[in-house]
Formats: sequence, C-alpha cells, structure tokens
Amino acid sequence: MTGVPGLLEPGRLRVDPAVLEGALRVIGLDLSIVSTGYGLPDGSTGRIKTRQRDGDRRLLVIEDAVAELVAEHRPDVAVLEDMPTKMQPTAVKAIGRVHGVVNRALLRANVPYAYVAPATLKKYATDNGNASKEDMAAAAFLAAGVKFPDDPKGDRCDGWWLRAAGHDAYGVPLFELPKAQRERLAVVPWPNLMPQRVVLGFDQ
Repeated sequence: MTGVPGLLEPGRLRVDPAVLEGALRVIGLDLSIVSTGYGLPDGSTGRIKTRQRDGDRRLLVIEDAVAELVAEHRPDVAVLEDMPTKMQPTAVKAIGRVHGVVNRALLRANVPYAYVAPATLKKYATDNGNASKEDMAAAAFLAAGVKFPDDPKGDRCDGWWLRAAGHDAYGVPLFELPKAQRERLAVVPWPNLMPQRVVLGFDQ
C-alpha cells in the first residue's frame, strides 16, 4: 500500500496538510447506557457514568457530556465502537438510543464520525477478534505503556484504542503496530476530513 503513511490509499481520502503534521485531533467513544468510555485528543481517558434509577434521562446525561467534551476538545473526527452483531433485543434498544443521542451531539457540532466494529478493533489492537478486556489492556500497555485504573469493564481502554485507530487510519499513528494489524482498519469507511476542517475554521 502506498500514498499517505498509514492505511490510506492514494485518492481514497483528502486529508488536510495540518493533519499530516500531527495536528489531528481524535476522540474515541465506547458507547454504553451505563458507562461510556472515552479517549480524548490529549491522550487522557474517562467514563460517562449514569444511574439506572434515572431511566431514559440517562440519555440526556450522555448527550450533554459528549457535547461538552466535543466543545472543549474540538476533535476533527470521532471514532465510535459499533454495536456487536449478537445482542439481546433489550440491549439493542438501549445502545441504539445511546448511539442516536451521541450521533446528534456530533452532528450538531459538525464533527464527522466513523464506526469500528468490536471485532475489527480487537484485531487491530491484538490480532485477535475474540480478545478479552484483559487482552486489550495488556496490548495497550505493550504498545504505549498505558494503564487504565478504575476501568472494570474496559470502557476507558476501548475509548483509548478507538482514538488510536483513528490516528492510524489517517496516517498519523501514535505508536508502532504490526502491518497486518494496522491493515484491519481498511474495512472501516473513514470520513473525509478536509471539508470538516474548513467548516470549523481551522484553515483560516
């Protein structure tokens, strides 16, 4: 594969020159009605936690929190973990609602987003589509020496890996990984970032 360093094929995406100089800002979002993990452009991670007793109002908490993160960190692109292919109907309804409000927050902020399937993210990180949460955390430590305290379900770790995947896909990887793992991201329909940077005024 030739062209932009990383996974981009010639002519596949138009990328702002500033991005290639290291100015790419990516936010990773591992969506959940209970605990949404995120990886921020500065490399930090966190969780948006909700209370079951608040019912559907948890959706407002998540939407507002994502909107605040986007307003503060001004990402060029958001990378979201897609819904697993096998889920209980009740779980599908819940996560579907979360995706809806998060999509709305990103659209209102003019932030393009990409969806990465869980198996694709695991293959990128560990070369194993069935990797456990422990495997993902171990791979992050091996790749960049990072740890995720207070992360029992791996939400912060997944948010961190989603951000890393975005950087890799646009040709500005945060660390080295085997070529075969990096090429797993080629199946993702990554958005074109050039128009987005113009809309947000970054080129002025």
